[in-house]
Amino acid sequence: MIVILTGAGISKDSGIATFRDSDGLWANYRIEDVCTPEALIRNRRQVIEFYNQRRKELLETEPNPAHYALAELEKTKDVTIITQNIDDLHERAGSKNIIHLHGELRKLRSSRNDNAIVPISGWQQQLDDRHSDGSLLRPHVVFFGEAVPNMEEAARIAMEADVFVIIGTSLNVYPAAGLANYVRSDAPIYIVDPADPANVKSGYIQNKITYIQERAAVGVPKLVEELKKL
Repeated sequence: MIVILTGAGISKDSGIATFRDSDGLWANYRIEDVCTPEALIRNRRQVIEFYNQRRKELLETEPNPAHYALAELEKTKDVTIITQNIDDLHERAGSKNIIHLHGELRKLRSSRNDNAIVPISGWQQQLDDRHSDGSLLRPHVVFFGEAVPNMEEAARIAMEADVFVIIGTSLNVYPAAGLANYVRSDAPIYIVDPADPANVKSGYIQNKITYIQERAAVGVPKLVEELKKL
């Protein structure tokens, strides 16, 4: 099985702003104001409008060659994608086996029941939109300070990997960054990221690591051609 962990870098090549770059989303917003359970209670309008704008931007973007290359790989190989991203670009490119660690922007959920999830049509959630259970709907996004519900499943999948690929993430965001620790020591790891490898926190990984120091849209299609030969 080929297991692929994707981060903000793969979507950046589609024009989606990252959270952590100097010109990213958090340069203009405080995490405490738009991405915590407390913020949703304190200023619901600001939080809903923040995610409405993210959703609007998403609907104006398209998958890039990296997304399409991974979908193509899935046609001939056993592939599971574990993504930290809340966009749906993997799905729109054609990938099927996807685990979303941090939620999905194009879905809402009950504020009473985390498992009561519904799709949203278009980009705009209204302030008073409610679930059929009567509770106010909230973005289906894991806020800072909340548990990552799919982490256990992702760890199990990582342990089954024959090849583990990390795309567009510097392994700084936990608990997702810890997934590499679950990979068997005999499974090779590939890292696709334009950052200097010295800046990627991989010192704790004992596996053989191959770095592809390129943007996802450039490096991933090259890597996929190699993985097809396995």
